[in-house]
Amino acid sequence: MVLQVSPIKIEPNITWEALPADFVLPDDPVENIQQPILAAALTDALGAAGLIQPEMLIGSNLGLVASVNSRTIVKAPDWFYVPKVYPIGGEFTRRSYTPNLEGEPVAIAMEFLSETEGGELSIRATPPYGKLYFYERILQVPTYVIYDPAVPSLEVRCLQNGRYALQEVNAQGQVWIPELELFLGIWSGARLGQSINWLRWYDRAGKLLLWSAEKAGILAAKLRELGVDPDTLT
Repeated sequence: MVLQVSPIKIEPNITWEALPADFVLPDDPVENIQQPILAAALTDALGAAGLIQPEMLIGSNLGLVASVNSRTIVKAPDWFYVPKVYPIGGEFTRRSYTPNLEGEPVAIAMEFLSETEGGELSIRATPPYGKLYFYERILQVPTYVIYDPAVPSLEVRCLQNGRYALQEVNAQGQVWIPELELFLGIWSGARLGQSINWLRWYDRAGKLLLWSAEKAGILAAKLRELGVDPDTLT
């Protein structure tokens, strides 16, 4: 008779420590050209709508830091949002962000699907940790978004009782993002010469939040209707 022993599950010991000064951050290039422009477009629309405040931190490919069992772990989501962070003094620039130490926890993390099969859905519970496991169990990010512009496919997961639950889309194909009180959906069109499937924000009424260039175009058209050439204004 062989005695079967179930493995002992040990919860990770998580602490919030500053990134060590000698820690070498990965310098990997982005996996495709769409990742940075998707992130920039999301931030641009929030800024154009006046929804970005000085105390917020919105970043792309910036390392999020946690110490797990005394080991420094860093993940850099394609886009993330923190409602309030502490200012950093002097002329220093932020090279990473440690939740709870430098400000509030991360509220939203997004990953745009890459060539790495299953990386965004990995629940690997040992270093270097899967992305889903890291955001769900270690950082405990309330909303985790996975987007594949090639399909296109949008999946939003929200924490419920400590675990991610996949959220349903509405009739317009949008998902409610409670941390920003906005809907998130897919929109096909062009921006800065790139015609792809974009992630766009929508307000409670379903109205699209415009990019700054779209707002400027509408204003220019109104000025021309009034007989004013916007190109002559200084």
